[in-house]
Amino acid sequence: MNFTELAQIINLNSYTKNKPGVDENGKIFALWMEAIGFETEIFAREEIGDHLLFRSPVVEGKKRVLLLGHLDTVFPPDTFTDFSEDKDWVYGPGVCDMKGGNVVALEALRHVKEQDGKIANIDMLLVSDEESGSDDSKHLSAELAKDYDVCLVFEAAGVDHEVVIARKGVGTFFINLEGKAAHAGNHYVDGCNANLAAAHMIIALTELTDLAKGTTVNAGKISGGIGANTISPKAEIIVETRYTQSAEKERLLASLEAICASPAVEGVTATLSGGIQRDVMQSSSNQMTLLAQIAGILGYPLKTEKRGGVSDANIVSSAGVATLDGFGPFGDGDHTILERASKASFTRRIDEVSKILLDFNGA
Repeated sequence: MNFTELAQIINLNSYTKNKPGVDENGKIFALWMEAIGFETEIFAREEIGDHLLFRSPVVEGKKRVLLLGHLDTVFPPDTFTDFSEDKDWVYGPGVCDMKGGNVVALEALRHVKEQDGKIANIDMLLVSDEESGSDDSKHLSAELAKDYDVCLVFEAAGVDHEVVIARKGVGTFFINLEGKAAHAGNHYVDGCNANLAAAHMIIALTELTDLAKGTTVNAGKISGGIGANTISPKAEIIVETRYTQSAEKERLLASLEAICASPAVEGVTATLSGGIQRDVMQSSSNQMTLLAQIAGILGYPLKTEKRGGVSDANIVSSAGVATLDGFGPFGDGDHTILERASKASFTRRIDEVSKILLDFNGA
């Protein structure tokens, strides 16, 4: 495989907050997709990059497939910016997460067009804010998902080219505590200590963790108070929840409400905000059916794994679409300056995805 096109978009910074860079990356990808017959629908945004949906013609009576990726990366300009390669690896921001995955999808689609002459019932969505939590695009992804039967997501493959069948759900919550300030020496008993209430609350929050069920609650940041001689009038806790079961999500949401409703220190009140960013991606019967179909296409079953991290696969899977993630190349060091991807893995994944899409192609 020639990596010239990958190098072109790797060398173009597309940090999530760099809208011009993300949009330029999208424009380049749109040119490649339009060259093989796709029409580009742009979902324009002012503060972040535009989201792009590449549409092919629809043939009724056949399954519709969505390929899903993201345009943004985590590296600000002038940090980690350059593409390089050696005999076995390519290096750079996004080579595996996930410009490399997007190129796998592109190359596979080119093979489908070359073999079948045209492409139908296969679309590709590239969002611009996945690395920052998909706070904008998750609503678009969930709405578009209703039109599709199957979704393949192009995050990096596992070390043995596993595809991902489950990901934890994740939520981020903010707890603001209001107490009453008082002089710690002269009027100690007149104060209502928000910091003390926060300390009790962190213990209660942490006790919601159930490792046996894959549920974790992390009070990752706390702030509050004015100084050592003042009873704290304010405190804030930032909490992350992760879970592998929908029932656990409901338990966590109810427990967070209950804990915030009754702070342990009299006179302190707590306000809860935030919410679920991406719901859980759970294994399902339609997903297992899809895996069996792919095994028949390829002549061997794909290995599978579950991951604690989240991706936009969570969003589409939660909409009821048969979803598999991890169709990008294998790589490691993602989100660090050591990010790399295996050249051999690109070859394998392009071959596999080409065969899968040829089978689904409605042309």
